[in-house]
Amino acid sequence: MSQPFWKTKTLEQMSPTEWESLCDGCGKCCLSKLEDEDTGEIYWTSVSCRLFDARTCRCSDYANRLAKVEDCIGLTPDNVRTISWLPDSCAYRLVNEGRDLAWWHPLISGSRETVHAAGISVRGRTTASETDMHDPEDYFDHMLADQP
Repeated sequence: MSQPFWKTKTLEQMSPTEWESLCDGCGKCCLSKLEDEDTGEIYWTSVSCRLFDARTCRCSDYANRLAKVEDCIGLTPDNVRTISWLPDSCAYRLVNEGRDLAWWHPLISGSRETVHAAGISVRGRTTASETDMHDPEDYFDHMLADQP
């Protein structure tokens, strides 16, 4: 039996379809994060991007997200290696570090629902959308104690 692509290819060698399939659909990238300007420390919030669909835990306009959301970051092989806030469970991070995907990842389980059933995703855990934030200070009311 041959090895799955994420075990045999580098991030750069993956086709666009393979690259996109690595996303587990957790929605953690779509949460607003606060950065301490003095220390660089990242603080997670339960505030979602305005394009985030909390019901499906997916972007409502994925194809146009980078044009519509100024601070949306499209993941690439280069920036996956440098983004410090990527969740520990992120498949891009795991593959880059030479680790395997978790049992709940859709490429392993065969279902897009296992990430939610395992409690890994932010489905049902967002408390606001960035459209609800009228003052930058409002984000502090939604800070999380730890990475979701």
